[in-house]
Amino acid sequence: MDKEKIIVALDVSSIKEEERLIKILSPHVRIFKVGMELFYSCGPKSLDIIKKYDREIFLDLKFHDIPNTVKNSAKAATRLGVFMFNVHASGGNEMMKAALEGAEEESEKLGIDRPRILGVTVLTSMEAAQEQVLSLAELAKGAGLDGVVASPKEATSIRKKIGKDFLIVTPGVRPEGTETEDQKRTATPKEAISAGADYIVIGRPITKAQDPVKIIESILS
Repeated sequence: MDKEKIIVALDVSSIKEEERLIKILSPHVRIFKVGMELFYSCGPKSLDIIKKYDREIFLDLKFHDIPNTVKNSAKAATRLGVFMFNVHASGGNEMMKAALEGAEEESEKLGIDRPRILGVTVLTSMEAAQEQVLSLAELAKGAGLDGVVASPKEATSIRKKIGKDFLIVTPGVRPEGTETEDQKRTATPKEAISAGADYIVIGRPITKAQDPVKIIESILS
């Protein structure tokens, strides 16, 4: 396991708790995920903390709205200097293209690299037919997105169907011996990477552990 492939989900609601985790984990991982709980609690300041430790940000806000709104949201996310952000693939081709267009326009204007944009297929807390996930992945690819968020259970099929030049980010990853909690379509880190995932997202099994670094080390080994 390469530590570059691990994304730690910061599912907390305060800057104090966020920085405590980043301080502990930043020597061991490169990317941190900021989702709705932390961003809506603390705003862009939550991203500044990650930048302070010179780490990358996956902004997980799952944009889903009319194309113009999503385009402007993509511009805002680009201005925030994130490495990746996502939109719901179920928002459709026009909406996803608008997100890409907004990010491209803003990154060109600022002279920075464009963030990677991912299409969310079906949440890992839900049951899903593989055909549904594959259909949404193909829709995201057709709209020009860089990849998808999908459970480890569908990663192999997506990789076979779409090919290697397409990012697969898998949440619902649980190290051996940890509870699945509200996740239904889960896998171990090894299973997810073997299935074709480029990045694995792990939150509570790391952030709620008494020794988060020990969990990271066990995954890497």
